[in-house]
Amino acid sequence: MVAPELPDDSLSAQRRGHSWGFLSSHALVLLSLAGHDQPTLRDVAERVGLTERAVSTIVHDLEAEGFLERRKQGRRNFYRLRLDHPLRHELERHRDVKGLIDLFLR
Repeated sequence: MVAPELPDDSLSAQRRGHSWGFLSSHALVLLSLAGHDQPTLRDVAERVGLTERAVSTIVHDLEAEGFLERRKQGRRNFYRLRLDHPLRHELERHRDVKGLIDLFLR
């Protein structure tokens, strides 16, 4: 079976100037927090190419699921990753946060 030709207006996201990657935004934020000493959400947003608001939502998700702990000191938030926390997806539950960090940052 031959795939139908796509119309000109259905160009891939990459050809339209967008790109995609194999890691989710949540993974990228987690790795960015792990790879830098006490980053601000603005720093993380710039590094991963998301808005500060999107990063804030992701950090909230990660905290709610137990991947990190947030500590407020004055006006700043500081984040501590829970390295022993297992990853979420069924195919990756046998790995933990430390394994993800070691794979990509070490």
